Amino acid sequence: MSFVQVFEFRTSDLDAVRREILAADHNQPGRYFAIVFADSWESAMENSNLPETQAAAEKYMALADGPPVFYDLDVLEDRA
Repeated sequence: MSFVQVFEFRTSDLDAVRREILAADHNQPGRYFAIVFADSWESAMENSNLPETQAAAEKYMALADGPPVFYDLDVLEDRA
């Protein structure tokens, strides 16, 4: 089953954090969501545990104005 992780964060330095698919909340300026796709939850966790992923995440979160909120989603349907 496909897997998507969405995480919400706030930042005042958006230009420094652009990576993956990034979306801005239309109704709340300064609130952003990053959308990360994986083939499965297991493959997402394998990728998450890689040292280079950990280093990138630390750099990314250092630019956020507070802790991120994660939404772990199993993809039930993917329509074009």
